[in-house]
Amino acid sequence: MEMTRMCGFFALADRIRPEAATSIRQLRSLGVDHLVMLTGDNRGTAEAIAREAGVIEVEAELLPEEKVTAVESLVGKHQTVAMVGDGINDAPALARASLGIAMGAGGSDTAIETADIALMSDDLTKLPWLVQHSRRMLAIIRVNIFLSLAVKALFVGLTLAGHASLWAAIAADMGVSLLVMANALRLLRDSCRAA
Repeated sequence: MEMTRMCGFFALADRIRPEAATSIRQLRSLGVDHLVMLTGDNRGTAEAIAREAGVIEVEAELLPEEKVTAVESLVGKHQTVAMVGDGINDAPALARASLGIAMGAGGSDTAIETADIALMSDDLTKLPWLVQHSRRMLAIIRVNIFLSLAVKALFVGLTLAGHASLWAAIAADMGVSLLVMANALRLLRDSCRAA
């Protein structure tokens, strides 16, 4: 009986991005508690990368349609689900998620076109920034709406009481419009700092 010998063995695996663990920690500190890794990679590699990144739940060896099913299951449990992906295999799941985020620079055209948001770099630290920026944007929108409605209500009351003229109401409306725009422009300053 002839014995065969192994003369060499090659193993290839994806390397984790250096900023992945930090980004996961930052997302958790922002209140994003349920993080799931969906991948087509084999289970051993996926679990090793997830451990290193700090992700607890992993679904591995998924085909694109199985990723969609996994996202649908998460939407059923949590109502709102964000999916981050960069490949053509991620596009159907990005479309099914409540919010699809494509990693733009290295992402496929299909993923970028399908996603709701395309980050124009492959820097995972942009994800926590995106969460913070969108929360800040919503706060500014709420302030702007309240301010606009308050000024309009004030001038409706003053007009009904006979203390305001049409020209004063027009000036106040234009003034509050400029104030709302100036308040919203603060978001650009924060965007420039993050770039």
